[in-house]
Amino acid sequence: MTTLLTTTRTPAAPPSPARRGKGPSRREGRVGWLFLAPTLVVLALFFVLPIGMALWVSVSDWTGNGSPFSSRVHFVGGDNYAALLTEPGLTQRNFATSIRNNGYFVLFVVPLQTALALFLAMVLNQRRLKGKQFFRTAFYFPTVTSSVAISVVFLFLFSSTGTVNAALKLFGVDGPSWFADPRGVFQIVLNGLGVPKNPAALTSHGFLGLTWWDWLSGPSVAMCSIIVLVVWTTTGGFMLMFYAALQNLPPGIDEAALIDGANGWQRFWRVTLPQLRPTLFLVLTLGLIGTWQVFDQIYVLSRGAPANTTLTPAYLSYSTSFIGKEWGQGSAIAFLLFLVIVVLTLVQRWLLKEKDGKRRSRR
Repeated sequence: MTTLLTTTRTPAAPPSPARRGKGPSRREGRVGWLFLAPTLVVLALFFVLPIGMALWVSVSDWTGNGSPFSSRVHFVGGDNYAALLTEPGLTQRNFATSIRNNGYFVLFVVPLQTALALFLAMVLNQRRLKGKQFFRTAFYFPTVTSSVAISVVFLFLFSSTGTVNAALKLFGVDGPSWFADPRGVFQIVLNGLGVPKNPAALTSHGFLGLTWWDWLSGPSVAMCSIIVLVVWTTTGGFMLMFYAALQNLPPGIDEAALIDGANGWQRFWRVTLPQLRPTLFLVLTLGLIGTWQVFDQIYVLSRGAPANTTLTPAYLSYSTSFIGKEWGQGSAIAFLLFLVIVVLTLVQRWLLKEKDGKRRSRR
């Protein structure tokens, strides 16, 4: 009788997913970093390194001669920032004036260009409109045209003997010297209503070297002409963003609202606009960043004149650095401007998120 002895062998455990994918994932990671290396090198050389150098210049006494990292350049800490924010004088007053001017510029340009871009996109989105290709090209054309060329054209249009004043004369209105009038539009209105030019309640106190009367002056007449120029040249690009978003909206929702008896305004406000919130946030963010960085039009049209009423932080940073040779203060202005843009963008994002959260909680 033979006995068959069987030996049981325990099957080997399958490799764990982590161990199984360990080799290929590392290999793929190395390949991925290899493909990203050229882009990272370019970003480091032309983005990160210049920002680091500018940050060092803003806290040093570099005069623009030689290397900013030489032994002759000394660390001064926050002196350049203090001259702009805490030390009374012409430097602080110019910086406050630029912030005031740019603040009014943003206050007027961003809402106007956003509303006009959305209106034009809604017009182009109409099914019965003929010649959409022509109107879309015509509305977008100022955006792709050179800002310097358009600014030169506006110099002739808004001159004292230009087309704008000639058109105003047809209605019996004597137009001002647009780029030479430093009066604030709010001050003009208040003076017309009987408010004295320099009320004691607003001129006895102030902030950053400017009186409250100066802060509340509004944009100057010269700045208003630049506002018209910028709104006209930037609206076309934002119009295309809204138009692309409108083209991707499902038509069934609007048709359902129409069947329910909603009129055109109700459909726009309660159906179309909520679906455009991501695009609206993008347009507002890009508009906010672009208006705080306005430089080309200021450089060509006014260079801060008249009486610094068109001075902006971007142009002040340029003139302080390249003309005044105060490179530390010029870099400090640039970083303060960057801080303003970041803070306002975060506030805008928070406000839009807050509204979204309230609507979701109500639902």
